[in-house]
Amino acid sequence: MGNLFAGPHLWIILIIILLLFGAAKLPALAKSLGQSARVFKGEMKAMKDDDAPEAGADGPTATSTGTAAPAAERPADQDTPPRAS
Repeated sequence: MGNLFAGPHLWIILIIILLLFGAAKLPALAKSLGQSARVFKGEMKAMKDDDAPEAGADGPTATSTGTAAPAAERPADQDTPPRAS
């Protein structure tokens, strides 16, 4: 199974792509492909940044481990009456 993307094979693939999409649509297709690659790179970098530990943190915080909810998200006690507005 030799090198399929060399010499005449590559030319045939390029000619088929040109016939399928047309010369007018190729620049738009290349632009769209470039934008998609840029967005993908940005999302991958953001995921890596999210996974990296914070530099100033001494240890895990309660909110990052999910063990404690913030006060606004905690359910109200059953004995506490609703607030009057």
